[in-house]
Formats: sequence, C-alpha cells, structure tokens
Amino acid sequence: MPEPLLQIDGLCKTFHVAKSASGNTRLKALDGISLTVGRGETLGLVGESGCGKSTLARTLMMLETPDEGTVTFEGTNPFGLRGKELLSWRRRVQMVFQDPFASLNARMSAGDIVSEPWATHRSLYPSPRERQARVGELLQMVGLRPSDARKSPQEFSGGQRQRIGIARALALNPDVIILDEPVSALDLSVQAQVLNLLNDIQQELGVSYIFISHDLTVVRHVADRVAVMYLGRIIETGNTEEVFDHPRHPYTAALMSASPKLDVTGATRDRIVLKGELPSPLDPPSGCRFRTRCWKAQDICADAAPEPRVTAADDGALHLAECHFPLETIKGLTPATTTAG
Repeated sequence: MPEPLLQIDGLCKTFHVAKSASGNTRLKALDGISLTVGRGETLGLVGESGCGKSTLARTLMMLETPDEGTVTFEGTNPFGLRGKELLSWRRRVQMVFQDPFASLNARMSAGDIVSEPWATHRSLYPSPRERQARVGELLQMVGLRPSDARKSPQEFSGGQRQRIGIARALALNPDVIILDEPVSALDLSVQAQVLNLLNDIQQELGVSYIFISHDLTVVRHVADRVAVMYLGRIIETGNTEEVFDHPRHPYTAALMSASPKLDVTGATRDRIVLKGELPSPLDPPSGCRFRTRCWKAQDICADAAPEPRVTAADDGALHLAECHFPLETIKGLTPATTTAG
C-alpha cells in the first residue's frame, strides 16, 4: 500500500461548555478519530448533525488544536510547524464552504476574492500581471469567463458563487480540499454541474477531496471511500460500494435504508426505523455509543466500547466497523430483524 497523503491517528477534541443537566461541562466532539486519505482520492464523510464532521474539518484546517492524537501530511505533523514552514504547509489544504452566499465577501469582486490568498502567499504569483492571468485561468477552469472577475458576488447565481469558492480554493494549488456540504444549498441541476466540475478538476490536477455531506446519494456518486461518524467516532469505513451495499454497522445500515433510491429493477430494501433519540454529546452512553438506539444491543455493549472489526471486500480492500455484533449482510433481511421501535 502506498503511504497516504493525509493520516489521522487517535484524534480527540474536547470543548468546555455550560453545565448540562448531567453536570458535565466537557463536550468531546472528536473521540479517537483515525482516517487516511490517499493522493487523488475522494473520502466521503457522513453522519447526523452534531456528530463532529465540521469539527474534524476545522481541526484539519488548523482552526482548532487537537487535545490528543496526530495528524500527518506526507509524514509531517503540521501542528509542529512554525513560521515559513507553517505558511508553506497551509496552502496545501484548502476548504470550500457550505453556503455560497455567506462565504464570499459582498464588497469584493470575484477576481479579488480568488486572488486574495496571494496577499499572504506572495511568492506564488509575485507580479500583478501573473495574478491577473492566473485569475482568468482559474475562472475558466470552474466554468466562468475571465471577464467575470470584475463582477461582484451579487451578480452571480448560487451555483456560480460556489464555482468562485472552488476557484478560490484552487488558487494556492492545494493537495487536499475539504468540501463541507458544497452542494446542499443548490438545486438539483446545479448540484450536478458542480459535482461534475469537481470530478473534472480532480482528474486534471490529482487533488484529494474530503467530501462532507448529509446526502448519501451525492456521496455514493463522488466518493471512493466512505467514513461514517456517530457522536464523535468513526464507526465504519470502507470502499463506497461495499459500505452502501453491505453495511456492517447497524447505524450505517439504518442510514442506507433511509436514503431514497430509484431502482429500475424493482428490488427493495426494508426500512430500518431506529428507536429513541440521538443522545447528547455532553452525556454519551457508556460502551458503544449507538447501543441506546440499536436493535442488536446486549449487555456487553454497555460495558465495553467495541474494537474495530476488519473484513475484506471482494476487491481485497479493508472494511472496518466498530460493533460487537456486526451485520453479516443487509440484503434480504426481513422486517422482523431490521425494524426497531
């Protein structure tokens, strides 16, 4: 196996908040996160709101400092860098934000927005002529015209604004782009255009994506591998088709069963209805965090946190699930075994 471009091992992040009903003031947003991202790969990150996806993104952008664990980028820990070394590293990981209306400065032109990163990274395109030419190239790359550089964000549609955000992320020639719900604010036809654009850029430049989304249909379309988060933990990872078609963790199976599908073959999958409410991250359950909603839970689930169980997909890739009683398969299960609540 080649060395991953980005490797995360045992990452933890805790926030101090107002005292909860349980008396707890510590919210553990990330609890032992371990992931890898290969060069030119798209990793899909899915899970319910509040599970820690955005906190993980902010930590990888070095907007948050982890309490424990390590992040290595081609073998280098960016949290140990200082000065010019840190400045040089920062350009290699960029982000595209969810809201294309709030993420662009209304007082700046599209050209100024795209070229703004070069005010910090001056050595990349030192002369005004080089910057102007590069802005035109980036706008063309994302499907806009060089003349659009003079327009303000208010003159663009939502899809065009998101293209400007993508051009800004590409301005520093990054190796990894974190996409935080990049198409959720767009209508379906524009979503398809932006997703196709991201795929074309990846094919041309070899950039890696961490694609955060609630939309499982979109994740299945764009991701090479999928990581499923629940209350600050990664509970299942594997190749996209393997995780979607053969989920091993009960929570993943419930997510997949709830995703709308259009299947011309007429095949159906039983809907898994989870019992109970999502626990508070301020007072998570002992042992397995999913046990209070799981139809397979037993006494051991309350006593001990499950270790990752590893299986091999048909293509030999690893499929990991943190569960004491992982599912053998989800296809063909009867409602009696899949419906809870």
